[in-house]
Amino acid sequence: MRNLKRGSLAILTTVSVLSLAAFAPAVMASSHREAPGITKSPKVDSTDFYMFRSYETGRDGFVTFIANYMPLQDPGGGPNYFTMDPDAVYEIHIDNTGDAKEDLTFQFKFSNALAGNTGVTLNVGGTTNAIPLRHAGAISASSSAALGETESYTLTVISGDRRSGTKAMATNASGGGTSFTKPFDYSGKKTFADYNAYANQYIYNVTLPGCSTAGKVFVGQRAEAFAVNLGSIFDLVNFVPVEGDSAPGAGDGGGFPGGIKQNRANDELVGKKNVTSIAIEVPIACVTGSGNGVIGGWQTASLPQARLLAPNATYAKPSVSGGAYTQVSRLGMPLVNEIVIGLPDKDKFNASKPADDAQFGAYVTNPTLPAILNLLFNDAVNTTLGTNIANLAPTNFPRNDLVAAFLTGVPTLNQLKTVTPSEMIRLNTAVAVTPRASQSNLGVAGDDLAGFPNGRRPGDDTVDIELRVAMGALCHPIPINHVPTNLGVCTPAQASVGNVPFTDGAPIKATDLLGTFPYLNPPLAGAPLAEHR
Repeated sequence: MRNLKRGSLAILTTVSVLSLAAFAPAVMASSHREAPGITKSPKVDSTDFYMFRSYETGRDGFVTFIANYMPLQDPGGGPNYFTMDPDAVYEIHIDNTGDAKEDLTFQFKFSNALAGNTGVTLNVGGTTNAIPLRHAGAISASSSAALGETESYTLTVISGDRRSGTKAMATNASGGGTSFTKPFDYSGKKTFADYNAYANQYIYNVTLPGCSTAGKVFVGQRAEAFAVNLGSIFDLVNFVPVEGDSAPGAGDGGGFPGGIKQNRANDELVGKKNVTSIAIEVPIACVTGSGNGVIGGWQTASLPQARLLAPNATYAKPSVSGGAYTQVSRLGMPLVNEIVIGLPDKDKFNASKPADDAQFGAYVTNPTLPAILNLLFNDAVNTTLGTNIANLAPTNFPRNDLVAAFLTGVPTLNQLKTVTPSEMIRLNTAVAVTPRASQSNLGVAGDDLAGFPNGRRPGDDTVDIELRVAMGALCHPIPINHVPTNLGVCTPAQASVGNVPFTDGAPIKATDLLGTFPYLNPPLAGAPLAEHR
């Protein structure tokens, strides 16, 4: 669209931007309230999964996994804030052989406790009563006496099948013990004079079964890092989704007429919402197994098969749960379930495993997202440009370009030892780390092989990349080792706008985030609210 009216320099720029799209799935964002069933259980709703070689100085021998849950947390969402579900298990799975089955699982289980079995109490007129709040005073790194409810978790490492495999507990490397503390959410600046100091004390060095080197673990509230123009996207894409400047941030209006420009104001999440992160850093040697150094990963959450509400509910037992754990949420590559999987099958996808993904193949070979964009914008594009493009959506069916990019990994980049078509993030652990200051938010497209889709870092702008590949980037020549190459999976004629810089206008980059574990920024304070409105 934009490039239909621009010169060769702009075309070359666009092709460079699209090189990462050659390796990305046909999706547009990450996962928030994406399936009917999971909207009933926000505590176990998977939102984003990151997997990358650690780029903190001196930690490049490790892989960091970050599994986010509980989307769209308002910073001031008290009084209970955002505890995890003690009935659930939260898991990060790793396939290091390529059979689309977990070889290693990190399982997290949470519990809550009231101080003195009552929480904070006050004597009011001779009667001692529990207060209605989780805390009643300032909290700091040196004192949590004012906190009346604590949250803790255990970490179990499972080799083989997640339910029947060999299990062993991780322990605190500094003094032993198998119980770890999750910090209280950032209720506000009056409660916490220094939230960072308070939360950082709960970054643990952890001894992992089978690992000779200690890793790290942290679970707690973080600021949302997924940049997306969320509300406008789901209002029938209520903006022109093509770069409006000659280059992102140029401010010259030299792009597509009326196209959206990069601006933090377009973002619905970053700087406005929090999320709960499970972050674990593991030595590379402990996750690669007997494979070829490439690993696949995904996160899940599972609940007991049956849950009965207690007619006389108590804090300790608001319900009774039983039966086998049943998976209710799943996420690997960003927002497959939200944008690719059809509405009738969204809950089925959340309950399924990568090894069973053939049942969803038609959503990849015949995707509906490009058709939706064609319906919304075809007439407007032709009117604006004076063109007569018959169809903005690619016409190569089945979309083998998406099958190759989305389900198998790239042979020269991140394909596992055995190739089993399945949905997961794939990371080649042999690719060298790119320092934070040098990272490209376009990953491979920015000559940065350590970025998406070779894993996913918090500063990788996956929305723009994935939107472009959905519209046919693979059908056009793509730079491989700086040489424009036609992959032969389809032709430019089959993707009329496959070389266009689609965008949602919500930017993100590594330097917007931390350069140390757990990488996502500290959460936004519950009060005062004015600073993030």
